[in-house]
Amino acid sequence: MTTLTSDFLRTLQERGFIHQCTDLAGLDERAAKGPIIAYIGFDCTADSLHVGSLLPIMMLRWLQKTGHKPIVLMGGGTTKIGDPSGKDEARQLLTDEVIDANMAGIKRIFGRYLTFGDGPTDAVMTNNADWLDGLKYIPLLRDIGRHFTINRMMTFESVKLRLDREQPLTFLEFNYMILQAYDFVELFRRETCVLQMGGSDQWGNIINGVELGRRTDGAELFGLTTPLLTTSSGAKMGKTAAGAVWLTADKLSAYDFWQYWRNTEDADVGRFLRLYTELPLDEVARLEALQGADINEAKKILAHEVTKLAHGEEAALEAAETARRTFEQGAAAEGLPTIDLPRAELEAGVAVVDLLVSAGLAASKGEARRLIKGAGAKMNDAAIPDETAKATAADLNADGVIKLSAGKKRHALVKAV
Repeated sequence: MTTLTSDFLRTLQERGFIHQCTDLAGLDERAAKGPIIAYIGFDCTADSLHVGSLLPIMMLRWLQKTGHKPIVLMGGGTTKIGDPSGKDEARQLLTDEVIDANMAGIKRIFGRYLTFGDGPTDAVMTNNADWLDGLKYIPLLRDIGRHFTINRMMTFESVKLRLDREQPLTFLEFNYMILQAYDFVELFRRETCVLQMGGSDQWGNIINGVELGRRTDGAELFGLTTPLLTTSSGAKMGKTAAGAVWLTADKLSAYDFWQYWRNTEDADVGRFLRLYTELPLDEVARLEALQGADINEAKKILAHEVTKLAHGEEAALEAAETARRTFEQGAAAEGLPTIDLPRAELEAGVAVVDLLVSAGLAASKGEARRLIKGAGAKMNDAAIPDETAKATAADLNADGVIKLSAGKKRHALVKAV
């Protein structure tokens, strides 16, 4: 392992963030001399970000905490094209109105992780539509396009993936890598930004920006990527049977967010504590060494620390208390995900299979039936007799709700309205 002298890169290395770097020694030397400016781009394809974006967000947070300046680049311009990286097919084109609404939703997230302002290491947020929207096509081809060869562009994974599968790659998408490279050069010119960071799926796009800056401006730019994470069982980070694990409470409750981390696989606890929390590394080492049932305490700490960053201390404590009452006391506690049903509909009887799907405890009716058949689903903490069972108003408990469970850790409430 390379011995690093800058606090920033040493921290990233010790905590497992670094996958690739264009010139690790050169970047380390630069970062050790004083504040550097770095950016990560976030396209506005939804009105929130999910856990898949949390790794780069934490990287920006560590950048600032170790004395450097982060730029959050909103992809108001590039979202109009759509990044083909890692995609089997073209993204749906979004209107300007939808992109603006998505951007407004995403902006809320960063205030919890970064300090914004006018100081030398305060974070700034910018929008690449500010320069991309005004580009003229012929000058872009002459000034920027001439630095890219079709031969090289055809070797990128995002292009090869589509061509190998004989799926169309539009000329519009083919231009994405050029515009992302141009973003880097523009941020160097405007902000003296010298580092672009991102997930390893962005490596090719980042390299393009580093090379373009050298050719057009003689600039020494750097690229740094994180590994693409999966859980120990091979599942993609941020995805569950119920859908994406969003970072905003209007898309996913703080309790469900807390529960996602509480359900971390034993083998992932140490790695996730290093990447997604700020706990000291000696404390992480102590927690990941716990065995048997004791590892659950480490998972609760992981859930608390990650939820505290995303939703605040109060929400994290409330989620933990909800879990304690639900799991340790067997109570149908407030704060669990709840679905509302008209009382008349419930009095007539509703298939439990449908309720499990509606509550996000099963991805499909087939999965719900398998849960019931395997005794993995419960209603009011009692086994569900068979796959044809119905819930009625008679099943409402003293709190006026029906508690549904999938396994020991996932619960939801049905409320009559």
